[in-house]
Amino acid sequence: MNQIVKRLISLSFLLFTLPVYAEDASLDSGNSAWILTSTALVLFMTLPGLALFYGGLVRSKNVLSILMQCFAIAGISSLLWFAFGYSLAFSEGNAFIGGFDKVFMAGIGKDSLQGDIPESLFMLFQMTFAIITPALIIGGYAERMKFSAVLLFSAIWLLVVYVPVTHWVWGGGWLGNMGLYDFAGGTVVHITAGVAALVAALMLGPRKGFGSAAMTPHNMTMSVSGAGMLWVGWFGFNGGSALAANGDAGMAMLVTHIAAAAGALTWMFIEWKRYGKPSALGTVTGMVAGLGTITGASGFVGPAGALIIGILAGGVCFSATTWLKTVMKIDDSLDVFPVHGVGGILGTLLAGIFSATSLGLFSGFGFAEGITSMAGQMKVQLIGVLATVTYTAIVSFVILKVVSLLTRGLRVTDEQEIQGLDIHMHEERGYDI
Repeated sequence: MNQIVKRLISLSFLLFTLPVYAEDASLDSGNSAWILTSTALVLFMTLPGLALFYGGLVRSKNVLSILMQCFAIAGISSLLWFAFGYSLAFSEGNAFIGGFDKVFMAGIGKDSLQGDIPESLFMLFQMTFAIITPALIIGGYAERMKFSAVLLFSAIWLLVVYVPVTHWVWGGGWLGNMGLYDFAGGTVVHITAGVAALVAALMLGPRKGFGSAAMTPHNMTMSVSGAGMLWVGWFGFNGGSALAANGDAGMAMLVTHIAAAAGALTWMFIEWKRYGKPSALGTVTGMVAGLGTITGASGFVGPAGALIIGILAGGVCFSATTWLKTVMKIDDSLDVFPVHGVGGILGTLLAGIFSATSLGLFSGFGFAEGITSMAGQMKVQLIGVLATVTYTAIVSFVILKVVSLLTRGLRVTDEQEIQGLDIHMHEERGYDI
C-alpha cells in the first residue's frame, strides 16, 4: 500500500511540473545567449563602428555632423521599429506588407517566443538591422544635407522602403516564398541602402570642391578603427542571422571572415599595382566590400565559395567606385553604392551559384526548397535584385522630393557648406584646437 501511495505522489509531482518542463524545453538558453550577443555586436557596428568609419572619412569641419546623424538615426529607427516597423515587417499580413497586430509590441510579453528565443529578443535583433541600414545611407549625402532633412528622410524611408522589403524577404512575403536566398541582408540592407544613397547623391549634386585634394579623409586612424569594429560586429550580423548557436552560425561566421580578408587584400593589391602604393583607405574599403558582398550568401555557401566571392567583391567594387567617381562624376561621398549596393547585388547573384552542391570544393549547401537547378535559383535571385533596386530607387526619389518640399530644400547653402555642418547645424566642433 505504501508503495502505491509513493507512486501516486511521484506521478502527481510529475504532472504538476510538466508545464514548467515544457516551457524550459521550448526556450533554448544557448540560442538566446548567442542572439543576445549578436544583437550587441550589430548595434556596435553602428555605434561606434560606422560612426567612426564615416566620421574619419569626411573633413574635420563635418566630423561631428556624421557622428550626430548616426546617433540620431539610431534613436529614430529604434522608436519607429518599436511602434510600427516590427509589426509591419514580421506580423502576418499579405505578400507585400505585414499587419498591425504587434504595433507597440502588443501581445508580446517576456514569455513570448519566436522559434526558441524570446520574441522581444528577436525584435531587438531585427531592430539593430533597422538602425544600421538608414545609417549607411549617410555616406551618399555626407557633408551637404540639412540635419532636418536627414531626420525626416530617414524616418520615412525606414517605414516605406526598409520595412516592406524586409517583409518581402524575411517576413513571409513574396520574395521569401519564391525562394530568394538572402541570409543576412544582401537585398534588405545593402542593396536598399546603396541604391538610396545613389539616388540621394544624384539629387543633391556634388560637394563644393568634389574631386580635389581638399576632399580627402581628415582622420584615417578613426576610420580604420571604425572599420575594425565593423569587421568584428559583422560576426553578429551574419552569424546571428542563423537565430541559433549551431553549425549554420559557425559556417556563416567563417565565410564572413574569409570574404572580408579576401576583399581587403584584393583591393589592396589592385591599388598597389595601379598606383604604386597600397592605401589604408583602400584596404579597409575592400574589407567592407567583402563583408557586404558575402552577407546575403553567408548561410548558403562554403568557405571556398566565400573566397571567390571576396576576391570578386574587392575587384568589382573597386572598379565600380572608380567608374562612379571618375567617369560618371557622381559624388557618392563615402562610396555607399559602389561598395554596399554593387556588393549586395553581386553577393545576391553569387549566392545562386555557390549554393550549388555540384561545384566540388566550391560547393555550397543546396538550393531553396522546390528549386532544383542553378538556373532556377539564379532566376529567383535576379528577380529579387531587380525588384529591390527598382522599388528602392523610385520610392527613395519620391521621399526625397517630399522631404525637400517640407524642409525647403535638402541641401545647406554654399556658405554653410564652406563653413562646415558642425558649426552651422550643431554650434559645436569636433576638435577644439
